Amino acid sequence: MPFRSEFISGVCAATWLAALGAAPSVAQGVAQPARKDPVSRLETRLERGEAALHFHPGSGGYLPNLLRELDINVDSQVLVFSKTSLQQDHISPRNPRAIYFNDTVSVGSVPGGKLLELASLDPVRGVVFHTLDVQESAEPRFKSKVEECTMCHNSVSTFAPGLMVATVYPGPDGAPIYLGAKSLFNTTDDRSPFESRWGGWYVTGTHGSQHHMGNTVAIDSSHPLEMDEAGTQNRRTLTDKIDVSQYLTSTSDIVALMTLEHQTQMTNLITSIAARTRAQSVKPNVKSDAGMTAAIEELVNYMLFIDEAPLREPVAGVSTFTKTFPQRGPRDRQGRSLRDFDLQRRLFRYPVSYMIYSESFDALPDPIREQILKRVFDVLAADESGDRRAALEILVDTKPNLPEYWKSASLRHPTR
Repeated sequence: MPFRSEFISGVCAATWLAALGAAPSVAQGVAQPARKDPVSRLETRLERGEAALHFHPGSGGYLPNLLRELDINVDSQVLVFSKTSLQQDHISPRNPRAIYFNDTVSVGSVPGGKLLELASLDPVRGVVFHTLDVQESAEPRFKSKVEECTMCHNSVSTFAPGLMVATVYPGPDGAPIYLGAKSLFNTTDDRSPFESRWGGWYVTGTHGSQHHMGNTVAIDSSHPLEMDEAGTQNRRTLTDKIDVSQYLTSTSDIVALMTLEHQTQMTNLITSIAARTRAQSVKPNVKSDAGMTAAIEELVNYMLFIDEAPLREPVAGVSTFTKTFPQRGPRDRQGRSLRDFDLQRRLFRYPVSYMIYSESFDALPDPIREQILKRVFDVLAADESGDRRAALEILVDTKPNLPEYWKSASLRHPTR
């Protein structure tokens, strides 16, 4: 039965990881250090003969071996069918693009495409973009794709390259539908209402009576807000939608999608603050204490899930992602981890982002990082027995080089 979305303004869900271009006024004059992102490190290993990419005809080509070299689990696969990427001509509802990810790198692959697309997080430079030709080669090598990736996706941040998950109203062929000159397109993260997410994506998993925008297209391009909802919710399989044999696994897991949404925005907030700090050191006239204060406050609030949209009913994935993601740890002496899922009321059990362990967070300038840690501590320490107190204890056990006041506070009123 067709339905009309109530979310016309400020709503939508569908690209995968779109690049954010560095603003020229900020980038000019800022010295760029050598790349240390995972793909660049792998490229160095390939050049030294310390690693090799093996081609497997009919079994994904370079993709399976590439994911292993980058430590990306296949069960992180999510599928996007909107025509919103570098290889949009190959993408459709019958032939979606697969995205695989871990904390620091994402790989996009579309059947019939010419490239594997990679977005790789450098602790200082931010997100770096690469491609790898899918055709077999004697010496497969990555190519930098800065201009191609950033030219279309610089609307989310003016300070640093970054990532986003977004939503669209897709037409029958997967092309985003426009109303006049306006595209029905918006980025989403864990603050977005459930019902506004994943337009243009496939979604497998259960979520009760909560409705999302995935698994469907507009019935008629001239009426973009009217979409056929029949069979789109609580799907466990996509076999009637796509040829699953073309992909490494058959799912587009809802929990993986929710994790990716959180992670992309967390990445953007960290890298944007780092780039803002570097820009201020080069061009003092762009310095704004108020702007930096606001940026830090937004990062802290997001890191602590202050504005997270609550789940009205439990969510469950259909892949092994829910089990394998928490296994990446680390865990405290009681066996708890910031990677543990909740999925009853919210995404994670303990309300501090696991991205606090990232190299990018640790690479923030000391004064900025210390401000952030103090704000996070103040919020966590105010809770004497709940989940925030537990998160404080987990961090004291698992994150090196925290200020001494963290350890002192964790000894008072410990959770059981």
